[in-house]
Amino acid sequence: MLSQIGTGLNNTGLTSAEGSALDSLKNNAAAGNPYAGQIADYARSMLNGGDATAQAANVQNNLAAYRNWLTPYASGSMIGNNPALTAQLAQIRSDVGNDVNSQFAAAGRDLSAANMMAYGRGVAAGEAPVIAAQYNQDVTNQLAATNALYNAGNTTANALTQMQQADLANRGQGVTAAQSALDAQNYGANATLAEEAQRRGIPVQALSLLTQLGVPIAQLGSQGNNTTTATQDKSGLDQFATLAGGIGSLMSPFKFNFGK
Repeated sequence: MLSQIGTGLNNTGLTSAEGSALDSLKNNAAAGNPYAGQIADYARSMLNGGDATAQAANVQNNLAAYRNWLTPYASGSMIGNNPALTAQLAQIRSDVGNDVNSQFAAAGRDLSAANMMAYGRGVAAGEAPVIAAQYNQDVTNQLAATNALYNAGNTTANALTQMQQADLANRGQGVTAAQSALDAQNYGANATLAEEAQRRGIPVQALSLLTQLGVPIAQLGSQGNNTTTATQDKSGLDQFATLAGGIGSLMSPFKFNFGK
């Protein structure tokens, strides 16, 4: 058994498969992280807010345009200021005049005081409900415009607030992404260090395993009944134990997990 262990001590170097695998890791490390640039761009974008407020100006401009359209109605300046109403009232006066005047003309009393009085009453009777209805409609429009402007202001404020919150959230994600970008930049160096550590650690691990097997076996072979104490030269067992202790000390800095 000890002879087999001794043979193993001469074969603790890397196997061809191990060497090939480590060379592949080394080449990959030298190439670096292929996504490092994209990760860095993403991090920069998020740290700048990720364009969350890019539409803020458009939203504010929309509110300004909407306010310009509705302000005349909301202010009340459009009450009674309706070109269509003016034309409708003119048509009423024309119709009433034609009807009343024709009647008085047939009686030979056109342009008389009674004619003018009848015309005035007819016009008033025709225009009054139209004017009243239009006034009520104009006031309703005023109130609707006022409410619409109020709601539009709230909607715009909420939209801008959400944009700002999204901007802040993106910047927070950018902080995390920045670390990922830094890790990606350091990928090559870290991978190289890990590969070189394995290249040194695999042989040392093999030596350690052989040492753990060899020491107990050597101790079994050296047991005897000699109880006398004397100064002796180091036996093969002592020499092997000393070697094992030295290798164990060498192994202590190398604690690797080669299962990843």
